[in-house]
Amino acid sequence: MSINSVFPEQYEQQLEEKRARIDTQFARFQIPELKVFRSPESHFRMRAEFKIWHEKGQAHYAMYQPGEYKKPFIIEDFPVGSELINSLMPRLLGAVNASEPLSRKLFQAEFLTTLSGEAVITLIYHKPLDDAWQAEAEALSTSLGCSLIGRSRKQKRVIGQDSVTECLQVKERTFSYQQVESGFTQPNARVCEKMLAWAVESAAPLSGDLLELYCGNGNFTLPLSQQFDRVLATEISKTSVHSALHNLAQNQIDNVQIVRMSSEEFSQAMDGVRSFRRLRDIDLGSYRFSTVFVDPPRAGLDDHTTDVVKRFDHILYISCNPDTLARNLESICETHDIKRFALFDQFPYTHHIECGALLSRRP
Repeated sequence: MSINSVFPEQYEQQLEEKRARIDTQFARFQIPELKVFRSPESHFRMRAEFKIWHEKGQAHYAMYQPGEYKKPFIIEDFPVGSELINSLMPRLLGAVNASEPLSRKLFQAEFLTTLSGEAVITLIYHKPLDDAWQAEAEALSTSLGCSLIGRSRKQKRVIGQDSVTECLQVKERTFSYQQVESGFTQPNARVCEKMLAWAVESAAPLSGDLLELYCGNGNFTLPLSQQFDRVLATEISKTSVHSALHNLAQNQIDNVQIVRMSSEEFSQAMDGVRSFRRLRDIDLGSYRFSTVFVDPPRAGLDDHTTDVVKRFDHILYISCNPDTLARNLESICETHDIKRFALFDQFPYTHHIECGALLSRRP
């Protein structure tokens, strides 16, 4: 996203262009009527990162246009950022510019905020962080009223906590999520709530057990667990697995098991190609899987995982890349029909599009 391309008055036109693109790109799959979930037009990003540009003794927030990494674009305001990010930005920069230990060799600042009003700021340096930095950072954390993290090579200093707790409303229930500053989370919380609600609605007629690949911190796992008897979820990131287990306990959900495995590894386990110690306490044969939920990275599903997914009666697919979704659907639609299709405007003012599809096996 270019910071100088944010024009809320053009939001409706941009959203319509995305709708038209998806209608055209997926027309060959005979998708049902596309359901579009819009974003707030401003203050929708819960997290942001900025380069720090030093000029004439002053630090500035900066971004770079793709391919122009030596020409910084100085950020004066950030209308797509949450209101809390916009409140913290000038206060942080003022403190940094007033403190040599905080400003020297600072090259990046990252903000993670929540709808529930929590924040953690990460400052990243090209220098070791010493006690002088610690004292200044502790005072700054108190002044800002949020946690502060300092990072440099092989060093991490945490003042407060290295995570926040987000609260997302899905239908009649509020779910709380631990979000760690170094872990992946959905950046647009209001659209995330709409994605979760759509997934729950899509799963409402289904039954049996659910297999989830790429579960992350349990973003979809928590609300979807209400719709199925049992859930087996996989995730490769240790940070995300720890957060997912924490989130299950905090939300008192007890019908989910999480395995730290990649989707490729789990596909091999299901096929009996390999055995894994991480599955030794899980009886795969006891599950009555009716549905698989996938939320893969931009590369989409690999060929083997796609073949495994096609064995399920129902497939819930969340995609952050329509191109790889379309590629995967070429194979999946040999056996399944698309029952529901959605566009989630997770990233306004960019070309990026998030999609959701529910597919069911043909009789």
